[in-house]
Amino acid sequence: MGAPILKCVKKDVPDIFMDVHMMVADPLRWVDDIADAGGSLYCFHYEATDNPLEVIAKIKSRKMKAGIAISPDTPSEVITDEIAHAADMLLVMTVQPGQGGQKFRAECVPKVAELRARFPDKDIEVDGGVSPDTIGCCADAGSNVIVAGTAIFGAQDPEGVIAGFKDNVNKAQARIAASRT
Repeated sequence: MGAPILKCVKKDVPDIFMDVHMMVADPLRWVDDIADAGGSLYCFHYEATDNPLEVIAKIKSRKMKAGIAISPDTPSEVITDEIAHAADMLLVMTVQPGQGGQKFRAECVPKVAELRARFPDKDIEVDGGVSPDTIGCCADAGSNVIVAGTAIFGAQDPEGVIAGFKDNVNKAQARIAASRT
């Protein structure tokens, strides 16, 4: 897609929140283009930079929220306290980045729980293979932001799938909040 598409969307839907997941080799290079096009949240991959804090600072300097993603083979421990506190959102990929329709990798779910335990108030997103069959484990592990493509666009009742996702996340978040008190 890229910045030209974002710019067109922003022109026609000026109040839209555009969460932009950048699967690029040099995330710093694209921050200005995405900001100028109206991006609201710029999420990049930890594996794509040697200096995630520099990328986060640049994103914030352009008045966007910053997200950082980790791929399935990257341990959650790479998200240090400093990185997590600088970022607005942490994303755990549950498939290899870049191709839709892949099978959900359940072995990634413990990373969500580990991040939720360390960062109880942080937005934690799961992206990849999330479906009505896998939403429960993602939500129970602590994910409060869900990305689902195939499960929604391939569904006979997309609205029902979305409602089920929201219900699962809201109930899990309520349980998690209650367990902290």
